[in-house]
Amino acid sequence: QVQLVESGGGLVQAGGSLRLSCAASGSIFSINSMGWYRQAPGKQRELVAAISSGGVTNFADSVKGRFTISRDNAKNTVDLQMNSLKPEDTAVYYCKMRHMVRGIWYDYWGQGTQVTVSS
Repeated sequence: QVQLVESGGGLVQAGGSLRLSCAASGSIFSINSMGWYRQAPGKQRELVAAISSGGVTNFADSVKGRFTISRDNAKNTVDLQMNSLKPEDTAVYYCKMRHMVRGIWYDYWGQGTQVTVSS
């Protein structure tokens, strides 16, 4: 089993910055990806950014140029640096880890952390 613990959410004014961190523990296999999703009230959960164990990144168009994602494979952590935040970035942010076990992908989610950007 895998556990994900997130930290770093909060309230910030538009234009400000926040850094989210996620630490994974448990039985983690090396072929994996880690990332961040978000869900605003009344909307579907959407990908924000993801990074593979090889360092390949993927960003939602809405955050390109403002957010960066990084990970520490030795510590199984992933961070999301959010700059130039906008009110529309307000959402619950979830950490997700995916890894392959015997040819099958498994997904794990954190409990979520609230990010609120005031205008």
